[in-house]
Amino acid sequence: MYPTKAKGVAYIIFKEKKAAENIARKKKLCLAKKFGSIQLTVCPFTTEVFPSVHAVLDLSVFRSHCSLESLVRDLQKIPALVCSVLDHHGRIAVRGSFLAFETLKESLLLKTHSLLEENRSLVKESKKSSGQNSNKSLQRSSNYVGTLRSSVPKTVSSGETLVLDTDVFLYLKNKSPFYEHTLKKFHVRCQERMEGGISTIHIKNTHEGSRHNHAKRVKGFLEGVSVTLHSQLRKERLVLEGKESSEKRKIKLACEQLCLKYDRVLVNRSRTHIDIIGSSSDIYLFKNDVLKLAGLEPR
Repeated sequence: MYPTKAKGVAYIIFKEKKAAENIARKKKLCLAKKFGSIQLTVCPFTTEVFPSVHAVLDLSVFRSHCSLESLVRDLQKIPALVCSVLDHHGRIAVRGSFLAFETLKESLLLKTHSLLEENRSLVKESKKSSGQNSNKSLQRSSNYVGTLRSSVPKTVSSGETLVLDTDVFLYLKNKSPFYEHTLKKFHVRCQERMEGGISTIHIKNTHEGSRHNHAKRVKGFLEGVSVTLHSQLRKERLVLEGKESSEKRKIKLACEQLCLKYDRVLVNRSRTHIDIIGSSSDIYLFKNDVLKLAGLEPR
């Protein structure tokens, strides 16, 4: 259970989806007698919460054994997993739930096992044809296993790379003075690239000849702040698609009017929807006020 700033409102997260659906179906819920005769109003909030994990995968260890592009296409088929474009170093950024990452891990382990089995088959065939060739194949097999086990990506000497959830990055950049202040304080510059739900920030020192690795320090600071935001922020979506033009205008106007009042809420507009990002209590109040101003019934 997560208390909120809104009086009398709390959010409850269930491990089982079925349990949450059973509770939400009741609408009204009475607490046990030991808590007194208290009746709770229950309603589903959202399943649009931030993914729990993001990481950079170094797939270059597979380069000499399979097509990396084909491997990435296979990974993109995993439900709830978002993959960035493969870079020339053989790395991709991935984001998704813990369940998606479990599937990702199993998929990579199966791919590794499959390649090792193929390699063992080649070794056996080589043994039959030539003892000398067998020794060479065994050596290659041993090197291959070692390569697969050492999958730690090398640090790029020209700077530092940070991968963040796009919603977290946009909130950090637009709603927190920390981002710009830190860049100016340590004299670093950033190249930002957003690809769907994943943002890649490449941090470089402004003074190339400096002995101090300010880029690395800035990366550490930004990582710490982003982890905090990742645990605090929530997202709700106001769907515009399928609504009448007049209703869309009312919702957009209400969002504009409330932006000053809720200065800690980030509003991202698109043609089909409006995303509101902030603390759980802020976006709950913001959404309800938007619906009231637009003349719609709050959920």
